[in-house]
Amino acid sequence: MEAEKGNTIGAKIRDLRLKNGLTQEELADRAELSKGFISQLENDLTSPSIATLTDIITLLGSSLGKFFSDFDDVQLVFTPDDYFEKRTDDHSVTWIVPTAQKNEMEPVILELEKGGATDEDIPHEGEEFGYVLEGEVEVVVGERVATAKRGESFYFPSDRRHCIRNRANGKSKILWVSCPPSF
Repeated sequence: MEAEKGNTIGAKIRDLRLKNGLTQEELADRAELSKGFISQLENDLTSPSIATLTDIITLLGSSLGKFFSDFDDVQLVFTPDDYFEKRTDDHSVTWIVPTAQKNEMEPVILELEKGGATDEDIPHEGEEFGYVLEGEVEVVVGERVATAKRGESFYFPSDRRHCIRNRANGKSKILWVSCPPSF
């Protein structure tokens, strides 16, 4: 059975090359191969040795494992049965994509009880985004404090101490995305 177009080794290499903004000639130069070889490889007219394939994939910022993992096996939809929750007295965090810690971003649902707050997070690499689903919160980043209400969002670089405090008379609920994962 012939491989689906776009799922062949050549197509995957072409996709990675384009994702990295390289021409065939630039990839060939970096891999110490000819442009013709790269063209033939991308069009599935030749097969590389394992060593050459490994070199090309590494140059393109991937690994053999990632390259050959089948995207069709990756879970696309998550249900509450997949979620994982951690609860404290004043807040809970629900990982709505339980495998996200290995990804580039990590979405969670943060629920803060009345008067509740997250622990103050120390500066780290990355960015934070939140969308208030319910209630009203204070977003504290360094010395700055801002209020976000239901239907509003917040965004900040994670390079300062930061936390979220509930200012509603009841519970507040936030969709919070951290990039890279940090929860």
